[in-house]
Amino acid sequence: QKYLCSNCNNILKKALQTLCGHRYCSACLAWIVRNNKNPICQKCKEEDPCTLSEGSLLAEERAFGDAAINKEISELQVHCVTLGCSWSGIMKNFEEHQSLCEYALIPCHTGCGHMVMRKKLADHLENRCVNNVTMCPKCKQSLSSSEYQWYFVIFLPFFYPQQNHSTALINKDGCRFSEAGCSFRGSKEKLKEHEKVAVGSHMLLLLQLIKELKATLCPAGQAAGSLVPQPAPSLENKLHVFENIVAVLNKEVETSSLEIIAFRRQSELDQNIIRGLELKIAELHRCLTQKDAGLSSLHKSLLFSEQASYDGVFLWKITDVGRKLQDSVTGRTVSLYSPAFYTAKYGYKVCLRIYLNGDGTGKGTHVSLFFVVMKGDYDALLPWPFRQKVTFMLLDQNNREHVIDAFRPDLTSASFQRPVNDMNVASGCPMFLPLSKLQSPKYAYVKEDTLFLKCIIET
Repeated sequence: QKYLCSNCNNILKKALQTLCGHRYCSACLAWIVRNNKNPICQKCKEEDPCTLSEGSLLAEERAFGDAAINKEISELQVHCVTLGCSWSGIMKNFEEHQSLCEYALIPCHTGCGHMVMRKKLADHLENRCVNNVTMCPKCKQSLSSSEYQWYFVIFLPFFYPQQNHSTALINKDGCRFSEAGCSFRGSKEKLKEHEKVAVGSHMLLLLQLIKELKATLCPAGQAAGSLVPQPAPSLENKLHVFENIVAVLNKEVETSSLEIIAFRRQSELDQNIIRGLELKIAELHRCLTQKDAGLSSLHKSLLFSEQASYDGVFLWKITDVGRKLQDSVTGRTVSLYSPAFYTAKYGYKVCLRIYLNGDGTGKGTHVSLFFVVMKGDYDALLPWPFRQKVTFMLLDQNNREHVIDAFRPDLTSASFQRPVNDMNVASGCPMFLPLSKLQSPKYAYVKEDTLFLKCIIET
């Protein structure tokens, strides 16, 4: 499935990968973008319409060549599905085979409308093609291609110069291999293109013509009264003509081969350049990822700086209390940590930890609130253990009855020694506030699903 285009569902050709991760043939993507104002990836729509994002918007400049998948596809084992053909190989050789497959159906180049097996094209042109019949302007006789070529173009001009039929029939824009049976006609540009792609057909036509010439010149037995004379003395000259034609054809094949080699070398150079650019893009992507991580870290530091307190007084706003209390009951999120704050600018780094459904002796019945000493930047300059008095306050948002609790640190507890890890074990009030009181409508500890906790550290 990964080798199929998201549009045509055929095997990918020059695969491009979009920002949403799906792959398209380069031609398919170009067609979609050209024919749609705001093209959206069809695969994204099919997988989950709710997750469509900006990355699902298709654009050629936002897609990149998928060299890895193209390489995998080029090495896939495939076989020709044309009836009668037994070829098999790898995908990168398949297109070359398609242009040469003898069993492939191709349109007759005379425009007769027939699809002909490539190996039978010569026979079709000789015996069946309705467009490959020529009428002699002298005798008005209709002749097939092979009859016309070897009889009126070769033999009659040689043996009967006064009956040169060929002069009136030669088209200035005809293929150079018209004397061998090729009836293609067109502009100079089209003729050049035709002669490049029709090398195989020309070879077949020449082979067929030579066989017919040999059979005509050296018959097993000649009927009495035959109009064709025995041209044994001229056989060598005629064969020399065909040798020259084959030499020209071989030169064309050699030129085409050199062009193909040059094209392949240029293609390899282009591929090397593309691979180099892909490596540069990957390196740039890695640098951007690192910069994004750095910006994220900087943003977190800035956010922390905005929220941090440096005077030992901290106000903690907790929103979505109902959901967070339910998460605590179910065990999904047992406790919450506050942002860190400081007792002074270069003082102790601390934070609060709350269990909305309680912890230890208060589990399931009380809100538990704890104090946490964290590893700070100036611990080496501070006296240890931590010994300042800590006061907790749950604020009544109607300013009537705040909940207040305070404690002094146990100097022997590990919770108040200089931290070895990021933070010490939390210590504080496991039975800070009964849950029934937190949820009671008589109090305004939770209002608009929000509560406020205040911590005051003696300085």
